[in-house]
Amino acid sequence: MKLLGLSHIKEADRLTVKNQKITFLDLMERAGLAVFNTIHERLQGAQVPIHVFCGLGNNGGDGLVIARHLVEHGYNVTTYIVNFSTNRSEAFLVNYDRLKAIDNEWPIQLKGEEDIPTVSSNDMVIDAIFGIGLNRQMEPWVKKLISYINASNVFVLSIDVPSGLYAEKSPEDETAVIYSNVCLTFQAPKLIFFLPETAKYAQDVDFVDIGLDTGYLNEVDTKMDLILKNEVLKLYRPREKFSHKGTYGHTLLIGGSKGKIGSMLLASKACLRVGAGLVSALIPECGYHVIQTGIPEVMVVDHDNDDYLEDFKFELDPSVICIGMGLGMHKKTILAFAKFLKENTKPLVIDADAINILSENSELLDYIPRQTVLTPHAKELERLIGVWNDDFEKLEKVKLFSKKYDCILIIKGANSITVYHDEIYVNTTGNPGMATAGAGDVLAGMISGLISQGYGALQASIFGVYMHGSAGDIAVNGLGYQALLASDIVDKIGPAYLELFKQPEQPVNA
Repeated sequence: MKLLGLSHIKEADRLTVKNQKITFLDLMERAGLAVFNTIHERLQGAQVPIHVFCGLGNNGGDGLVIARHLVEHGYNVTTYIVNFSTNRSEAFLVNYDRLKAIDNEWPIQLKGEEDIPTVSSNDMVIDAIFGIGLNRQMEPWVKKLISYINASNVFVLSIDVPSGLYAEKSPEDETAVIYSNVCLTFQAPKLIFFLPETAKYAQDVDFVDIGLDTGYLNEVDTKMDLILKNEVLKLYRPREKFSHKGTYGHTLLIGGSKGKIGSMLLASKACLRVGAGLVSALIPECGYHVIQTGIPEVMVVDHDNDDYLEDFKFELDPSVICIGMGLGMHKKTILAFAKFLKENTKPLVIDADAINILSENSELLDYIPRQTVLTPHAKELERLIGVWNDDFEKLEKVKLFSKKYDCILIIKGANSITVYHDEIYVNTTGNPGMATAGAGDVLAGMISGLISQGYGALQASIFGVYMHGSAGDIAVNGLGYQALLASDIVDKIGPAYLELFKQPEQPVNA
């Protein structure tokens, strides 16, 4: 599913009006009616006091349409106009007059702090003050209105975006943004609903179809995609009846050091669970018995040094190499890693300490193969690309890094984002229980196992991140967030495959 930016939304509106031979007012009426229908379906006429706060632009116009339909259907509605400017959009003015024509009490004008109304925690607020096109500084008294609404513990439903939230940058003042319980956003998801700094302003987001031009929506290349089950199903590569283990490649995992062999065990097992035909682990001698007894299906390439790896020699011919889990930062390990990079010709997945080595020895980045996958956690990413001021700057820095080294970076988090050049893929699976030691090792193993089977590096990253989150979602059932272990995620990779092909349950006829 495509994520739409501000320019895409404006163009979709323009083409909808043009191609469907309607006016912008018709489109606004359609949007407001769609939101009203959603509200009406949930409230079913309940007489909860509803406060509709409308700005002076098109978002305010949407609010006026919604308020009019609520009044016409007998709801207990009070509408307020937030007069933060002398300018009003044409659509606002038309819908203002339409509301006045059917409402005996004209909308209440708010012009300053002294006009801020009282709302009760048992009421409902519809927030239509500012829309996705917000590009101005907010008046101090409007900030106080927003702060009051946030502090009132009232149920807030925002229209399109929570007011005060910009479309393509983080807010400067967190107190000047509505915290909504539900946001009904038009037609398609927006990136701001999936970034840590901006997603928190909407507890729940629902998409309202307002009939925007389907030709444009199908053809536009936004370079931003939301990854749901349907997108992942398109990537899936079914197994052939007459295939064998060699058909699905041979993954070599390199890592481990004394006290950190568990990371290699998790990554190796995840690699097998996701479907790699053969898996070998190159580890120091201290991990030999751990791997051999913990995962008998994995072949071990061990070296004489007992505590850490000081060379990465191997005679096998792997399909892909995954390196870094528990590797450590010993001086001899770093030298061996540098030598390996300069000689390697195989596809790479780079994780953990291998990323830290690259961060401290940036000249080695010139030796990573094209479309190498890097899976840093937040601090590793910071060491790699430098500090950032907000999530949007972080994304731009990651894009620049990806283009410079022609690599794929995964920004791990609640909605992990896979980045390749200017393309971003936002994941929708996963849960807070996955913030646990070893979960990243599992992800690295899964992605390398998918590449081993013939998936392209980008496809393996998108697919792997989704399946990793799906396995975590399945595993957390019956355990709770606090009790989830990385090994639980590995154990649920199989059920995650089954879930991928599970058909939605059909309603039972009465």
